[in-house]
Amino acid sequence: MRRFSQRNSLVTLSDINITPLLDLAFVLLIIFVITTPLLEKGLSVQLPSGANLPEKPPVTRKDIRMVEVSNTGYYRLDSHKMELPQIISQLVRDNRSNPNIVIYIRADENGKYKLVADILVACELAGLNRVSLATDPQPKP
Repeated sequence: MRRFSQRNSLVTLSDINITPLLDLAFVLLIIFVITTPLLEKGLSVQLPSGANLPEKPPVTRKDIRMVEVSNTGYYRLDSHKMELPQIISQLVRDNRSNPNIVIYIRADENGKYKLVADILVACELAGLNRVSLATDPQPKP
């Protein structure tokens, strides 16, 4: 019997017990699973009520003014070729009679950016602030 017990004491333990390692891994996994959805949500806040402003009427076809810019540098307002000062003065007159107008700017993608910037600056200086830049909704392959 003595030999058997001495023999066991001399043998080194070559196996690693991985049970505590697996327990730790599962605990960390549970912690991450629980905390990840909490990180994705924003703060739970109750927003204050705003002023009861009257709703703006929807934009109709008669409220739209289309300004087109070619890549060669000329402008068109509702299919009429005009210079930029003429376009702005016409838009100001239209805005006085109908303050609900929206100005759509359609420009060639290969044209000069300065031409579009000139329209935007002129509209801002004239007090026309309902401006939209038209884009192609379909991406080109």
